[in-house]
Amino acid sequence: MRLDKFLKVSRLIKRRTVANEVCEQARVFVNNNPAKPAKQLKVGDEITIEYASKTVRAKVLVIPKGNVSVNDAPSLYELLS
Repeated sequence: MRLDKFLKVSRLIKRRTVANEVCEQARVFVNNNPAKPAKQLKVGDEITIEYASKTVRAKVLVIPKGNVSVNDAPSLYELLS
């Protein structure tokens, strides 16, 4: 699954267009490397998102096939910090 779509489906970022913009600004890293929106994620990848005032790190646990309900979204990742 593409990075921008995973960020939206997992609700780490609310909208896919915002996820695209954040990736293009080099504020999203996968395994400590800057990542483009089209980066293909695998189970076990670590995502780091740099917001204005905080940094969020998450480990990918599940790659969904499609959309996920709001209640199931947190089960896609594990917050590391």
